[in-house]
Amino acid sequence: MPIREHVAVKSVESLPGDGFVLRTAAGDIHANAVVLATGAYQRPHRPAAAKALPVELPQIDVDDYRNEQALPPGKVLIIGSGQSGCQIAEELREAGRDVIVACGRAPWAPRRFGGRDLFWWAQETGFLDGRLDSLSAPKARLFGAPVTGHGRAPDLHLRTLQARGVTLTGHFLGATDRKVLFAPDLDQSVAWGDERYLQFRGLEDNLVSTRGLVPPTLKDPEPFTSSSPSSPDLAHIGSVIFAAGFRPDYRSWLLWPDAFDSWGFPLTQDGASTVVPGLYFVGVHFLRKRKSSLLIGVGEDAAIVVRQITKAYSASR
Repeated sequence: MPIREHVAVKSVESLPGDGFVLRTAAGDIHANAVVLATGAYQRPHRPAAAKALPVELPQIDVDDYRNEQALPPGKVLIIGSGQSGCQIAEELREAGRDVIVACGRAPWAPRRFGGRDLFWWAQETGFLDGRLDSLSAPKARLFGAPVTGHGRAPDLHLRTLQARGVTLTGHFLGATDRKVLFAPDLDQSVAWGDERYLQFRGLEDNLVSTRGLVPPTLKDPEPFTSSSPSSPDLAHIGSVIFAAGFRPDYRSWLLWPDAFDSWGFPLTQDGASTVVPGLYFVGVHFLRKRKSSLLIGVGEDAAIVVRQITKAYSASR
């Protein structure tokens, strides 16, 4: 396959009859089929309430964060408590910064237990094979991966952040002229994460029983005491980091608005668009399964897409 590096694709359009034309920075490219593998993290999400923050307050998205030194002085408000939000909060706190995390709902789990990595357990228990139709609602695709630590600190969740001096609040509601506003739902968000943890532990217990493994030591969630400020003073906030996840961005450059659902995810069957013949996707959150956007799972989906393209190409010859 000819690989063209540093070539931006500006749009993809259907040709009359059959096929596509890709408008690129290096000229047009024609194709009988197109596979979009642009990744699961396309557009950083900011909640609508972010518009209430004063424009002069420094604000960045999570993918623009580099390190503590790059932030201005003052407390750092992180909006979002998923993997990125919690890990950045931990790093900033270790650097001596005062940190507030506006928490949403995110699952959590230890990084290693029973002598194995979390992802070993996720794969072997079948957790990563959870299918799209098993979700309670399409919006559930937006829930992040379990919050977990790194090599130096394998356990990371809201309780460990609180113990290290990070201020936790309910989810971000907006701001007035002088105050930042948060919902009184921190306890509920923690309880939701605990419930997901216990559900995963149930899968682990079943695997241990089925295979005769040595049971790992996993503790019950400790009691959580909420003591979050409802409206801290804006004057004390030096910067804001939005870590509220990512959203698909296909509609900004593809000309088929009906090919995507209300959340921006492509409408597909086994990776093939159900709206645009010859258009395929891989690497999408829950394209088929929970692991579809991960390196551990994208190959399975890619093979299915290739078989469909091959069959369609053979039939047209």
